[in-house]
Amino acid sequence: MQRALKTLIVTGAMALVFAPMPARADGFIVPWIGTAFGGGDGISNGVSTVELKNGQTSFGVSAGAMGAGIIGGEVDFGYSPSFFGDKTLFGNNTVIDLMANLIVGVPVGGQHGAGIRPYATGGVGLLRTQIDGGSLLNVSQASNGFGWNAGGGVMGYFSQHVGMRGDVRYLRGFQETDFGFTTSENLGSLKFWRASVGVVIR
Repeated sequence: MQRALKTLIVTGAMALVFAPMPARADGFIVPWIGTAFGGGDGISNGVSTVELKNGQTSFGVSAGAMGAGIIGGEVDFGYSPSFFGDKTLFGNNTVIDLMANLIVGVPVGGQHGAGIRPYATGGVGLLRTQIDGGSLLNVSQASNGFGWNAGGGVMGYFSQHVGMRGDVRYLRGFQETDFGFTTSENLGSLKFWRASVGVVIR
């Protein structure tokens, strides 16, 4: 079932981005760097509790197109190493997200040359979490789940083809996250905020 969901999401996302668009379509790619925060309070092994670190560095890339400059689609990939905390305590631990999103934005100044585009975005996709041991947790567990994201930001273009993007999103899984250990506050479904900046290539 999970494999079928992955195939469906990835196929739909690729179709959304690469489907034929009107002649005035605005394509873009955005390599970005950001920070993931607000993922929970703490994780316990039943003896001691360690607070989850906020402000973990994330990397990724977004690619999409705006049809007629107002409504479009986007595929967003994000990678957050050491999401839960230090490798000494948690071992190698990561969160990866792959989302297919709808974007609604208004190009202030038009679709050509310099200008800005405030936008809102949201969609669904995959959230993958992994923890491989460490001194606090004697587990090696990966979890693939279905999730959603919503947020917004601004794209600002200095010229016809190059600009910057500031973006804030909330990501959350539909299912509970279960690594087989206790938490100081039930993690429930994986959830966190992500703020990022990136270079827009149009």
